[in-house]
Amino acid sequence: MTEGTMLAPPATPVLPAARVTAVLRILVLSTFVVLLNETIMVNAIPRLMREFEVTAAAAGWLSTSFMLTMAVVIPVTGWFLQRVTTRTAFGLAMTLFLAGTALAAAAPVFPVLLAARVIQAGGTAVMMPLLMTTLMTLVPPHDRGRVMGNITLVISVAPALGPAASGVLLQLGTWRLLFLAVLPIAGAMALFGRRHLVNIGEPQAGPIDWPSVPLAAVGFGALVYGLSGLGAETSAQVPVPPVATTLAGGVLVGLFVWRQLALQRSSTPLLDLRTLTYRHFSVALGLMCLSFMALMGGFILLPIYLQEVAGLTSLQTGLLLIPGGLTMGLLGPQVGKLYDRLGAPRLVVPGAALTAVCLALFALMDEQTSPWLVLALHVALSVGMAFVFTPVFTSGLSVLPPHLYPHGSAILGSLQQVAAAAGTALVISVMSGHAATAAADGADATGALATGIRWGFGVGAVIGGLTVLVALLVRTPPAPQQPAEPKDQDEDGTTDKAAQAPAH
Repeated sequence: MTEGTMLAPPATPVLPAARVTAVLRILVLSTFVVLLNETIMVNAIPRLMREFEVTAAAAGWLSTSFMLTMAVVIPVTGWFLQRVTTRTAFGLAMTLFLAGTALAAAAPVFPVLLAARVIQAGGTAVMMPLLMTTLMTLVPPHDRGRVMGNITLVISVAPALGPAASGVLLQLGTWRLLFLAVLPIAGAMALFGRRHLVNIGEPQAGPIDWPSVPLAAVGFGALVYGLSGLGAETSAQVPVPPVATTLAGGVLVGLFVWRQLALQRSSTPLLDLRTLTYRHFSVALGLMCLSFMALMGGFILLPIYLQEVAGLTSLQTGLLLIPGGLTMGLLGPQVGKLYDRLGAPRLVVPGAALTAVCLALFALMDEQTSPWLVLALHVALSVGMAFVFTPVFTSGLSVLPPHLYPHGSAILGSLQQVAAAAGTALVISVMSGHAATAAADGADATGALATGIRWGFGVGAVIGGLTVLVALLVRTPPAPQQPAEPKDQDEDGTTDKAAQAPAH
């Protein structure tokens, strides 16, 4: 490692094209499995409430705890991935996920099930940055769009299939099938991955700044928890108001940022914020946050509308939302190829505009709106998001030098969780407030809820408009100039060319 505060770029091993493809496929498929589980609990909440005799607010913690754990663990992955081998990181992620899944399947009481979800989320939080960092290390800049498109398929399709998969499994039997069905698949991926995965780069020994760890964990955790509770109906009943928790989390995150900036001048920070000095990365980060706020708002509101206003069952709702998720995923590789040819602006601006228009049209729905129209709008919304996400992830990370890839992936993942929580809290608060006002004015329960949902989508449309403005700032970044790295590799008898093979 070089002297000073900058870490040396990781040495990229010479790998045949087929081996590179195999490495990325292992990580992509494993990530698909762990992400599928993030949303698989959506349809099981009513059944779990009855079986464990818990309230809706308590059962909701099965999803909230997952998001909270992701927010707590991801900031540390930037440091962690530079100090362990690829195989070690993969093994830890899959071990945690398998342990959590097995514990959940056998959970005798609700607290055990909740703890199992936390363990699962710990594995998921490691897997996502590991996939992104490995991709950016192995794939050359001119081919990253296409490969990132394949990863977009996983990121978008897995969460979209979760509710539908849970609906089918719950029709077949007990809620424990949600975990028993995933367990053998995840186990097979873990064994296959440990057998065929190779290490990418060399671990870099270095100290950890222990004060930064609780600042990151408590800060991001409190921020996401507070934001998640702002729109909840039970927010007035909790011991600490969500507003206070959100403010405390914001202060602690601010202290965490201040400490990282100080550490950058004298030692190695836990999360290297020099990534934010790269304009392309900062713009992509802002666009991603706004896009996730809009997406999560719609993701929350649509099932409520379809079940409580349109009268569909949970299974019908899940099936209706599958085409949109599949569309976003299947478009990912094609959008990636277009990115390699056309660059980011020609894709991101139309995609953001289409997203904003669809959210505005969702704001016009009422009790008589056809579910088929909702399906068409959801597919169109997914098309717009596909044209945003792949170019944003690719252009944002591509500008960073290799030693900042883990930190860039960790920052993207952390703020993605914060943005998702903020978007959810905002639309739920607006929906609840306007639904209550409509009910006070004499509307029936369904009509009042429909009014609240329209206002929620209206807020999403405003966020979509802001996304379009930020999208106008997006540029296709040039490849980072690092003349010393190829020279160092040549001296070792290796080059990037063999390792930089396209993945399919």
